Amino acid sequence: MKTYFITGISTEVGKTVAAAIVTEALQADYWKPVQAGDLDNSDTHKVQRFISNSRSVFHQNAYALHTPMSPHAAAEIDGIHINLKDIIVPKTDNHLVIEGAGGLLVPLNDCDTILDIIEPDYKVIVVSRHYLGSINHTLLTINLLQEKGFDVSLIFSGDEHPTTESIIKKMTNVNVIGRIEEEPYFDQNIIKEYAEKFVEKL
Repeated sequence: MKTYFITGISTEVGKTVAAAIVTEALQADYWKPVQAGDLDNSDTHKVQRFISNSRSVFHQNAYALHTPMSPHAAAEIDGIHINLKDIIVPKTDNHLVIEGAGGLLVPLNDCDTILDIIEPDYKVIVVSRHYLGSINHTLLTINLLQEKGFDVSLIFSGDEHPTTESIIKKMTNVNVIGRIEEEPYFDQNIIKEYAEKFVEKL
């Protein structure tokens, strides 16, 4: 069984939808180690609503913080300290999809970042969405992961931008799983359609 870590080049690039698609495609378990804000409608709640298979299990956050901020700051507001040893990967006999918070170098505390919870054997999927500066952010993210020796794949999110996508492909040579279009909405049926398209590239 494999573990997939979903990260983004920034916030609001489509990580949660991508995580739902990968979870559905593999009928995997899902885990969001650190949730900051929106606890009544968390990313776990959202993914759970998108999933139609009966096999996936949704594991509890290691940290559920109340303020939608960088985890280190949200934790400070809650009067707690995020400790890596308390971020314990759930035990499962199934594939596991882990969703990060923001990008790779989002701080968890004064010295640890999201990157520090990615284990060497994880398959890392980077979600890239086009905006001014996104090429730089995508290349920085992928290059850092490749330097660390990770198996990296890419999902594009949003409307197609051929010049952006082609240069990223040429300069990184990573496996491109596909693109999540700018859909008017997402529901179980749409997630399942993408899952069926993406599963062979996972």
